[in-house]
Amino acid sequence: MADITFDSPVQYLPGVGPHRAKLLANLGIGAVGDLVFHLPFRYEREPEACAIGELALGEVCTVLAGVVSVRSRGGYGRPSVVVTLVDATGQCTARWFNAAWVAQKVAPGDTIRISGTVGEYRGQAQFVNPSLQVIGDHDDERVAGQQRLLAVYPATAGITSPQIARLLDRALPGLLEQVDEWFDDAHRKQRSLPLRRTALERVHRPVRLEDAQVARRRLAYDELFLMQLAILRKRHIERSSVRGVPIANTDEIDRRIRRRFPFKLTAAQRRAIDQIVADLARAVPMNRLLQGDVGAGKTVVALYAALLTVAHRYQVAIMAPTEILAEQHGRSIQQYLAGSRVRTELLVGGLSRGARADCIQRIGRGEVDIVVGTQALLERDVEFHRLGLVIIDEQHKFGVVQRATIRSKATEGRPHYLVMTATPIPRTLALTFFGDLDVSIIDALPPGRKPIRTRYVSLDQTEQAWAFVRERLDAGEQAFVVYPLVEESEAMPLAAATVEVDRLDRAVFPNHRLGLLHGRMRPDQKDQIMRRFADGAIDVLVATTVVEVGIDVPNATVMVIPHAERFGLSQLHQLRGRIGRGDRPGYCLLMAQDPGETARSRLSVLTRTTDGFRIAEEDLLLRGPGDLMGGQRQHGFDLKIADLIADVDLLMQARNDAAALLSADPNLTEPHHAAIRTELVRAMRGRFELIDVG
Repeated sequence: MADITFDSPVQYLPGVGPHRAKLLANLGIGAVGDLVFHLPFRYEREPEACAIGELALGEVCTVLAGVVSVRSRGGYGRPSVVVTLVDATGQCTARWFNAAWVAQKVAPGDTIRISGTVGEYRGQAQFVNPSLQVIGDHDDERVAGQQRLLAVYPATAGITSPQIARLLDRALPGLLEQVDEWFDDAHRKQRSLPLRRTALERVHRPVRLEDAQVARRRLAYDELFLMQLAILRKRHIERSSVRGVPIANTDEIDRRIRRRFPFKLTAAQRRAIDQIVADLARAVPMNRLLQGDVGAGKTVVALYAALLTVAHRYQVAIMAPTEILAEQHGRSIQQYLAGSRVRTELLVGGLSRGARADCIQRIGRGEVDIVVGTQALLERDVEFHRLGLVIIDEQHKFGVVQRATIRSKATEGRPHYLVMTATPIPRTLALTFFGDLDVSIIDALPPGRKPIRTRYVSLDQTEQAWAFVRERLDAGEQAFVVYPLVEESEAMPLAAATVEVDRLDRAVFPNHRLGLLHGRMRPDQKDQIMRRFADGAIDVLVATTVVEVGIDVPNATVMVIPHAERFGLSQLHQLRGRIGRGDRPGYCLLMAQDPGETARSRLSVLTRTTDGFRIAEEDLLLRGPGDLMGGQRQHGFDLKIADLIADVDLLMQARNDAAALLSADPNLTEPHHAAIRTELVRAMRGRFELIDVG
């Protein structure tokens, strides 16, 4: 065990080996350090210890007794350690197979506690491979009769919680000696944090439940602190070493741009533009997230930034997740720029070979100012003449490497970077997932935007709801019907789009034209269906959540969502943003199949408010961050301990403390920061360089 460190592969830990290492890998445990930070999810009280003379054959019992002898035995390839125990009522033995570590841990004269199933060997009670705890001086409370807390660990097929506990029994003592403290006494006292070494020991072997809670809080704080330190450190490196192209605004440029918008900008749009303009003027590349509800006017703000960039003879790349959305952006931009000298192009996968080659050549020669496209912009042969600004729409639809690739196409320094999202993100998540980006929020809708009326539809109101939809269709309007599944599944007894489209066509909308749209269709099929719907050739679009990010169809005024209880609140809010985008009000009907009181209460949030940020906060409380953000690994961070909901105060503390540390020691070169620096390098190895791309 002397050679085992936190970085050692777990298979070299005594009692593991290649087979068990594969099982542990299913739990995300590859190194010994991963095992140590595989924390219990609950604790159970150990059964009260009984006297040896009271042991019952076949029962699970706990014994607290003295060690008389410790013997190591071989034989038939199964070496074992046999410990003889005695108390005032009798004698028993405990045998561990393939566990030489027991002979190193236990000695005659020790007091130990063992738990397991009582067997019999040569007429005497015997335990085989029981759990083991050596009682030391600091365990007086336990010796006096207090029942021990047993940690219960997340387990998987082939390896149980008690087996994980036994592995930790072997690994933990030696590893605790290697734990370095990160903070001085004053900092820990101010934050009410125990020593890091103490926290690791108590979270696995608590005397009291309160000890485990305090220990987990310390380890959660450390995890959040390290994460924030990585984000802020990367941000510091970017701002101090990476050079961009300064793009300054003038009154004349501002007047020329604003003349392009046939309406007055909202206060929220003006505030976002001011923040972006200030960023663009610096030699440090902008790295900003623009948040705003569906229809809040993010495109106008982004276009302002694009035109300011073009005014300085730099190119702009705007990347959207789908061809249909890219085309929509292209049409919208061309409408605003009608009669101007700004040259725009659309680069999508659907172009013919000749048209694509011609477009790429003109981009490379600098004959295009604003390029709107999809992932086609990432192809190797796409080169820019002077790329100054990258705008990503619905950035969470793209991977980290994709977002890094588009930024690498600049020839003069690092381009400015603006990402947009219509998913309102609570502050806690923004700090976690986008902590390296500055954030602008458009928290008001443009005047004249019609409200969306959301109603909960119970089972006995279903027919009335469909009758209402038919009324709107007969009035010349269009509707979405959104299902959670593409096809029916035995595992989930829900209606599916591919099946329901036939039933709706036959029984609900026999006099109207229906279309089907789902994620398993080819991109060209999806685009064709969306175009037909936008052109009015389809009255009712039956779809899955593929329409969550889609084109504007001003004539679509109704959305029906069967099985609404199966969606997150933020997703439902995103979906209903597809309607009410014209001059008529929108109606969103939430249907649920006997959802229960909790689901009904959750859905009622949508009937009470259209504030996306309030809805996102509710969603965070109800569903957690994984559903809202599509998992927690946006930056390569995999939070194992901290809970972004329960530990929001720790997150804020950790961010402030990380910022203060970097302010005092930007490169973490001070000797008393060596342990933090070592841990940061270990945690971020192989993924640190991608943090800055959102």
